Amino acid sequence: MSKLHLINAKLPLRDELDLYELKAVNGVWVSVQKQERMVYMSESIPIQDIKPRYEHQEGRPVDLAGRIVLPGFVDAHTHLDKAFTIQNVKNRSGTLFEAIKNYNKVISSFTTEDIKRRIEQAALQSIKNGTVAIRSHLNFPYEHGESIAFRTIYAALEARESLRDIVDIQYVLMVPSREHSAEMWRAVEEAIKVGIDIIGGAPHIVHEHERFTDELFKIAVKYNIPIDLHTDERDAPHIQTISYLAEKTIAEGYQGKVTAGHLCTLSAIEPEKANKIINRMLEAELSAITLPASNLYLQGREDEGPVRRGITRVKELLHSGIKTAAASDNIQDPFHPFGNGDLLQIGLLTAYAAHMGSEEELQSLLQMITSIPASILGLSQYGIEAGHPVRFVVCDAQTNIELFSNLSPNRWVYRDFQWLHVTRKNGEWGNI
Repeated sequence: MSKLHLINAKLPLRDELDLYELKAVNGVWVSVQKQERMVYMSESIPIQDIKPRYEHQEGRPVDLAGRIVLPGFVDAHTHLDKAFTIQNVKNRSGTLFEAIKNYNKVISSFTTEDIKRRIEQAALQSIKNGTVAIRSHLNFPYEHGESIAFRTIYAALEARESLRDIVDIQYVLMVPSREHSAEMWRAVEEAIKVGIDIIGGAPHIVHEHERFTDELFKIAVKYNIPIDLHTDERDAPHIQTISYLAEKTIAEGYQGKVTAGHLCTLSAIEPEKANKIINRMLEAELSAITLPASNLYLQGREDEGPVRRGITRVKELLHSGIKTAAASDNIQDPFHPFGNGDLLQIGLLTAYAAHMGSEEELQSLLQMITSIPASILGLSQYGIEAGHPVRFVVCDAQTNIELFSNLSPNRWVYRDFQWLHVTRKNGEWGNI
C-alpha cells in the first residue's frame, strides 16, 4: 500500500493563510485537513530531502514548512510539435506571417522521430516545472501531401503513449487554412479516428472564415468532440471572427465545448464593441485562452506610435465570467524564440501585460494556470480534494506575491505514487 502524508502545507486555491495536513493512499487523496498551527513531528522528512522516485517508509510525514502546494499546472494551449525548432527555422522580422512562411518551407524535412523527440522534450520540460496536463495543437500540412501531414499525427500519438504515466496530453488538429479539398477533409476525419481529440484551426487567416468554421462544426458534431481555435491573432481591428464563432456555437447547441485562443483584436477595438462581443461569448459559453508570451512578442510589430501589448482583454473576460486561462503557446520556435513551458512565468507575464497585481488578481492568475484550464480540458477529478488523484507541485514560496516574484526556483512534482521530479537550486554568497 502506497501512502503519502504532507504536513504544514499552504493551499492558496483554498485560502492563502492557513496550513493543511494532507493524506493519500494508493495515489488518491483521502484527507485534506486544516491545521491550527505549524506542526513538528520527530519522524517527519523535510521536503528539501525528497528525491525523485523517493519511496516512503510507512508514509512518514513530509514537512513542507509552510510552502505552497498547487494541484499541478494545466497548459491549455501549446505547440509541442514545433518546440525547439528555432535553430532550424529563423524569423528575422519577428512577425507571425514570416514565422508561418518559414516554418512551412521546412516542415516536410522533419521526420517522425524528429517530431516525437521534440514533443517529448517539450512535455518533459513542462512536467519538471509542475505541469500535469497539456493540450497541444498539431500542424497538419496537407498541402505537402498526406504522408507528410500524418507524420506529425503518428509522432504525437507515439509520444503521448511514451509519456502516459507522467502527463495527460490532449491533441488539437490544426486544419490547414487553404486547399480545402474533399480529400483534405477526409484526411482530417481520419486523423480524428486514429486518436486526435479536438478539431481546430485559424479562421482569421482563411479567405472564407464562416464557411471554414461551418465545416469544422460539421466534423465536431459528427464525432462529438470539442473545438479549439486560434481566433483573431492579429493587430488589425477589422479582423473579427469571434462574433461568428459565438453565433455558430449557439446555433449548433455547442455551448461549453468551444475554446477561443489569442483574441488579440478584441483589445484593438473600442470598449463598447468589445463588451458586446464578450457578452455574446458568455452566452455561447465560450472559453478563452490568453497567450501572453507569443502575443507580446509577435503583435504590434508595425505600430509606429504607442506599441500595443497584443494580448486580449484579460480583465474584461474574467470579470464577465468567461472561463479564461493563460497558457504557454510556442516554446523556442520561430513564433516565439523563448520559453520553457513554465506556467508560473506565463502567469507573471500575464500580470505585467494585463496590469494584475492585487491580492484578488494574484488569486485569479493562479486559477488561470490551474483550475480554470483544468475545467476547459474537462479534467473532472482535478484538485486537492478527497477522492481525487494525487497530482501536485510543491513551490518554494509561502505567499502568492512571493510565488510570482521569485517563480519558485525549487519545485517538487508528484504524480500518483511518486515524486517525479525535483528542481533544486542552491546559491551561495562569496566574500563580500
